[in-house]
Amino acid sequence: MTTTAPRLTQLARGGGCACKIPPGELEDMVRGLTGVPSPDLVVGLDDGDDAAAVRVEGGLAVLATADFFTPVVDSAYDWGRIAAANALSDIYAMGGRPVVAVNLLGWPRDTLPRELAQEVLRGGLDVARQAGCPVAGGHSVDDPEPKYGMAVTGIGDPDRLLRNDAARPGLPLSLTKPLGVGVLNNRHKQTGEVFEHAVESMARLNADASRAALDAGISAATDVTGFGLLGHLFKLARASGVTAVVDAAAVPYLEGARESLAAGFVPGGSRRNLDWVRPHLSAEVAEDELVLLADAQTSGGLLLAGEVPGATVIGELVARRGAVLEVR
Repeated sequence: MTTTAPRLTQLARGGGCACKIPPGELEDMVRGLTGVPSPDLVVGLDDGDDAAAVRVEGGLAVLATADFFTPVVDSAYDWGRIAAANALSDIYAMGGRPVVAVNLLGWPRDTLPRELAQEVLRGGLDVARQAGCPVAGGHSVDDPEPKYGMAVTGIGDPDRLLRNDAARPGLPLSLTKPLGVGVLNNRHKQTGEVFEHAVESMARLNADASRAALDAGISAATDVTGFGLLGHLFKLARASGVTAVVDAAAVPYLEGARESLAAGFVPGGSRRNLDWVRPHLSAEVAEDELVLLADAQTSGGLLLAGEVPGATVIGELVARRGAVLEVR
């Protein structure tokens, strides 16, 4: 008798960055937990930046982050690639260079073969090699729900980090990857359809975009992941004391994203993202457009306060006026 291994996405309640704790709930959870004060801490918990940064001897900042999530696709190898690119992105989103990573793996030993876990780890290793970042061990647990990601350490110039609180009025807003992987991944989870263009977008490193941002003198940026474009843009605009104005018609989307939305393949996390920012949002577009703008992304692109080659300008930053976010 032949048995078929279960699809990876069917073993998780959520998938990819859509499985994150909702942003408002998370902020309530960590409020006031700023850790031990240190004069060397350059970036900490206060503004929700992508990685922590601490100044060390030699004029460098050490960057530290960790990111892991449940299966976002059924291919074990591709899930590993995507999860690694997503974890490395936190370093790139701060303007840093990753120097070492360790694996974080939760695996249901009684449900899935270890050969499948090896494929996940192989995918992560291949992407880390592309980044020039050695993977030196890690940690694993027996877990009924599969999870994979990395803790990554990087380095950067403490005076040239990309931060949430450094955006200024008059700057354009640029996005380096199209949106839409949230609804496409949810469609994949429910139907089994494979969207290779979405996989390749998620597995693509943000290294070039990060270098371009530094070369352009940009000082404010974040990556677009589980809180969606609107969620991450809200955090950046709130921390910087500005209003972000988004031209909805200019925002790029992956092929099939709008059709997937119309068919109802919307992650719960996307709607929670929109609910979180709605009190701070002034919108002149339809509800479906807002859902796509809040769509929970996995390993999305960089959102930059400035322009770089190849990125799409999707709006601008202006002096704070009423709402933190405006969508037109």
